[in-house]
Formats: sequence, C-alpha cells, structure tokens
Amino acid sequence: MSTRSLGLSDRLQEYLLAVGVRETDVQRRLRAVTDNHPLSVMRSSAEQVAFLQLLLKAINARRVVEVGVFTGYATLGFALALPEDGIVHALDISAEFPAIGRPFWEEADVARKIDLRIAPAAESLAALRREGLEGLVDFVFIDADKTGYLTYYEEALALLHPGGIVAVDNVLWSGRVIDPGADDQDTVAIRAFNERVKDDSRVDLVMLPVGDGLTLARKR
Repeated sequence: MSTRSLGLSDRLQEYLLAVGVRETDVQRRLRAVTDNHPLSVMRSSAEQVAFLQLLLKAINARRVVEVGVFTGYATLGFALALPEDGIVHALDISAEFPAIGRPFWEEADVARKIDLRIAPAAESLAALRREGLEGLVDFVFIDADKTGYLTYYEEALALLHPGGIVAVDNVLWSGRVIDPGADDQDTVAIRAFNERVKDDSRVDLVMLPVGDGLTLARKR
C-alpha cells in the first residue's frame, strides 16, 4: 500500500521517475487520475509496475492473473507488456474502481487483452482453475485483501506452470511487520504470509524493497 518505494525522499522519487521509469502518456495520465482518488495509496508504485513489465517481457509471459485491480494502473502496464495474443485475467471485488481505468485501457488499445472479473478473488481464482488454466499461467500478481494472501498464494501456485512467477505486494507493510505493537488483522496476516513462504520448498524466493515490499516466488 504505497505509491513509492520505502525510504525514498521526494527528490529521489522525482529523480527515479525522471530517469528510471518509462511510462506511456496514457500510463502517466491514469497514474495522475489515481493519485487524485481518496484511496490513492492503494496504487502500485510506478517503478514497481515498470519492474514487473520488464519481468513479464523477460519471461515471455502471455497469460497473467492479477488479484486486486483498483483503478487498473498496474493492469494497464501488464497488458502493454504482453504480446498481441496475451491476456490479463484481472480480478477485483469492486466494479467501481476498475471503471476509472477502463477508458485508459481502451485508449491504449489493450482493453481486448484484459479479462475483468468482478467477484471475490477466491471465487474467481477457483473459476480459472475450473476453466482449465491450472498449470498454464505465466505470472500472478497479488495485491488484494491481506487476510486472503495465503489463499491467493496457494491458488496462484496451482495456476502457474513450473517456472512461472507469483509476485506479492505490500510484504513490508510500511514497516509495520517489525513493529511489535502492530497487531491489527492485516499486519498479522502479512507476517503469517511472510513466515509461511520463506521456507516453502516449492518455490525459489526473494523479497525486494520495491514499492511497499515485493516478494517474487518462482514455482519449481
């Protein structure tokens, strides 16, 4: 839950965006619109989306699952990074927020690559498995309700093929994961997720201080 990477000053963030991130004009405008939203803190950082776009291209991804869409800023980035036959299965519980991004998806000519599904994420993930996508997905991005992270992670591993990657956002949770006084439901859930995956022998793993903390797990 951070629009910038942890620890960056305003000046460093401005410099990073100026020389280290390549956004299209449509991406910049959707980011600006999102930043004027009362819940703008839910937006993925520009550098995180750019990093994941590069990752998608590096692994030649064609099928992506996004758990948690908000205004679709990351969705737009993913769709832009995919080839013409690529698809982003974008899962969200709210139709209101993705509606903000849809005109930008259409303007960027990637709306045809986005399969937006409005339902509880666990239901949509189970539906993808029923539709025969188990073992066929290249990349999964999880950035939704924190209490559901472990469930979404298990569903992601079922959908991914060996070598596929799941990326999980907010794993440092603005530093609250190391605050002994932070015992709210979300913080407890993120700590539990981090402890669970660190020793998961089914994946290769790294946690990066990008955005609000990003865990990448490659299915073995």
